[in-house]
Amino acid sequence: MVDSLKKPGFEEMRPGVKIPAKETILTPRFYTTDFDEMERMDISVNEDELQAILEEFRADYNRHHFVRDGEFEQSWDHIDGETRQLFIEFLERSCTAEFSGFLLYKELGRRLKNKSPLLAECFNLMSRDEARHAGFLNKAMSDFNLQLDLGFLTKSRKYTFFKPKFIFYATYLSEKIGYWRYITIFRHLESHPENRIYPIFRFFENWCQDENRHGDFFDAIMRAQPQFLNDWKAKLWCRFFLLSVFATMYLNDVQRKDFYASLGLDAREYDKYVIEKTNETSAKVFPVILDVQNPKFYEYLEACVKTNEKLSAIASSSAPKPIQFVQKLPHYLSNGINLVKLYFMKPIDVSKALAPIR
Repeated sequence: MVDSLKKPGFEEMRPGVKIPAKETILTPRFYTTDFDEMERMDISVNEDELQAILEEFRADYNRHHFVRDGEFEQSWDHIDGETRQLFIEFLERSCTAEFSGFLLYKELGRRLKNKSPLLAECFNLMSRDEARHAGFLNKAMSDFNLQLDLGFLTKSRKYTFFKPKFIFYATYLSEKIGYWRYITIFRHLESHPENRIYPIFRFFENWCQDENRHGDFFDAIMRAQPQFLNDWKAKLWCRFFLLSVFATMYLNDVQRKDFYASLGLDAREYDKYVIEKTNETSAKVFPVILDVQNPKFYEYLEACVKTNEKLSAIASSSAPKPIQFVQKLPHYLSNGINLVKLYFMKPIDVSKALAPIR
């Protein structure tokens, strides 16, 4: 019999298999796209760089990296209470995001095989990386007596359709922000090993290099399709995706600030650093980036945090669902207004920036 200490607050679809977290606007999404449009893409303008990236993928620098060692072979019951619950949620969100990338890249590799073998092989090798990441995270969950049924997840999740250019914006940012998240945690725990509560964090330095290479691939793809970057619509969409990724991360992480505190990190300061670095990195390919140094940027995000706390309180109340919906409406409106304010803050035009962004 497994007691409540080992599985705090989680429902199981069968013994040891967790029911996936409910899909919300803040949970990782699964994507599909217009594969025919992908097949028609001409990458010749940047084919040399893409070939060089393919050679890096083939080298498979991390093929021996994701191997569990003896440090995993122990009881983790000392990680208990809310910290245990938040850590399992962290593992689940990370596993779901990696598995989402695996499914998308695997399908792109299959569909592009005949029309664009270079891209097909790149996508297949990236799906290899994402499968390793997802498997490693899911195995980590088993140390806490839970796992995800990834086959069930494949069939049960709703898939969001994005046109190819939106897939490129979203996956580029996902990979680059993943790099900065992983490397920041790794560097912090390297300096403060007393806060490394679980051995998976030792793997983050090499792990984030996979994320970085994947991001470089999407950078090269977008520069092979200059129409995705060089008009007024591109500037609007780049702002939208930057804001979506930054706001989602900030709201998620502040909500789970106690998890980051268990690592010795302040969730807000951690996110601000990751946002700043990802924003700077995006300037290498995006025509505009957000002005995250503007004090109002975080003022509006903090307003969303407070609103989300009210929404959570309503959801936890005993009021009937229709009443809860009515109670939530003004808070949804408030969040919408603050996100619109964030979107219409003056961005930084990379081509006109006075100083180069490194």
